[in-house]
Amino acid sequence: MKSNLFKSLPVVLAGLFAGTVAVAQEPATTAQFRTWSIGVNAGALTPLSPLGGKNDFSNNKTSFGYGLYVKKQLTNYFSLRLDGVMGKLKGDNTEAFDSGFTPTNTVSAFDTKLNYSASLNAVFNLFNIDMFRKENAVQLYASAGAGLAGYKPTITTAAGTSLYAGDKTISELIIPVGVGAKFKVSDGVNIDLGWTINYVDGDNLDGLYKGASNDKYNYAYAGLEFALGKGKQLAFHNPVAATYDEALAAKNAANALKGDLDAQKAENAKLRSEMADLLKDTDGDGVADKLDKCPGTPSGTVVDGAGCPLKTPEKVVEKVVVTEEDRKVVAAAIKNLEFDLNKATIRSKSYASLNRVAALLVQKNFSLKLAGHTDNTGSDALNLRLSKARAESVKAYLVSQGANASRIEATGYGESQPIATNKTAAGRQQNRRVEFTLY
Repeated sequence: MKSNLFKSLPVVLAGLFAGTVAVAQEPATTAQFRTWSIGVNAGALTPLSPLGGKNDFSNNKTSFGYGLYVKKQLTNYFSLRLDGVMGKLKGDNTEAFDSGFTPTNTVSAFDTKLNYSASLNAVFNLFNIDMFRKENAVQLYASAGAGLAGYKPTITTAAGTSLYAGDKTISELIIPVGVGAKFKVSDGVNIDLGWTINYVDGDNLDGLYKGASNDKYNYAYAGLEFALGKGKQLAFHNPVAATYDEALAAKNAANALKGDLDAQKAENAKLRSEMADLLKDTDGDGVADKLDKCPGTPSGTVVDGAGCPLKTPEKVVEKVVVTEEDRKVVAAAIKNLEFDLNKATIRSKSYASLNRVAALLVQKNFSLKLAGHTDNTGSDALNLRLSKARAESVKAYLVSQGANASRIEATGYGESQPIATNKTAAGRQQNRRVEFTLY
C-alpha cells in the first residue's frame, strides 16, 4: 500500500515545471556557453536518513555505490539532471539502538541490491562565491526531483537467509533531495561532491514491512563532471558581474565623452577670444587696431588701408575690364590661401599670391568682393563669425599691401553655402574657402 509521502509528488513536479517556465522567461542567451554535461561518481550508500525519522535496524552499514548523470544547464542558476545510481544497502540488529532498546524484529539483517535508481532532478545553483567575478571556480547547488527505484532485498531470520520478494524486483517511486558543491578544474572538467537523501514511497527496502513509515537511503559521493561543447560553462558564469562590468564601461565612456566636450568648449572659448582680439577696431574706422597706423581718427573720417585719413580724389568714371589673366591671378590666390586651424590667421605661404592680387587691385583700380565660407563643423554662430573673420583678415592683408580698403567688401556666410558634401573630409576641405570676385 502506498503511503501519503508521494501525495507530495505533484508538488515536486509543479516545482520542476515552474523552474522550466522561469528559464523560458529569462532573457539570457546560452549560445556561447557549454550547457550539456555528463558526470560519473562513486561513494557511500546508507539505508537511513541522518536528518531523523524511524530506522528499522540498529546497525545500518555503509556500502559502495556508483552512478552517472546527464545534465542540461538551462540558465546560469537552473538545470535539469537525469541521475542513475546502483549499489547495495545493508543493515542488521547486532547493536542496540542509541536509546538502549534492543531490537526484537523477526528480521535480524538485510542485504538489498539496488538494481537501479533513476530520477529527474531540478538543480538550483544557490549563488556565486564572488559576485564581482564573471567566472567563478566554486559553485554550491541544491536539487530535488522524482524518480523510480528497483531493488531486491535479501533478509536473514531465525529460519535462515531468503529473498524477501522471491526473484521479483520491487519498483517504487522515490523523491531525491540533495545538496552539493562543484569545483571547476578547467572549462571542460569539474570535481563534483554531493549528498542526496532518497525518500522511498514504501516500506520494503530493508525487507521489514511495518507500514507505519517509509524507508529512505542516502548517497554521499564524489565524482567528475565533463562539460561538452566549446566555450565557458554557463553554470560558472556570473551574469551579475557581467552586468556590473558593462555598466562600469558605459560610465567610463560617458566620462570620457564629457571630458572631450569640456575640452572642445575651452577651445571654442579661446577661438572666440582670439577672433575678438583680431577684429578689435577702437576708433571704428574699419581698420583693425593691429593694422591701424593712425589710431584714434575722428568718427566718420574716410581712411586708407593703413587707417590714416584719405584725401579723396575726384571721381573718375572708367570702364572696368577683367581679363583672363586677371582671373588667373585671383584663382591662384584662392588656391594657395591657407589659414591656421580654426583661426583667421593667414599662413605665410599664401602671401606671394595675395601680393599679386594686391598689385592687380592697385594697378587696375578693381573692386573686390571677398566671401568667407566654412564647413558644418561647430555651431552656426561660430562658423559665421569665423568665415567673416577670415574674409576680413584677407581684406586687411590686401589693404596693408596698398589696396584701397573702400574697394574691398568682406562678407562671411558661415556654413550656409556649401559647394561640396560635408560628409567627407575632402568635401569639408572644399567648403572651407574664401571666394574672390573682381568687378
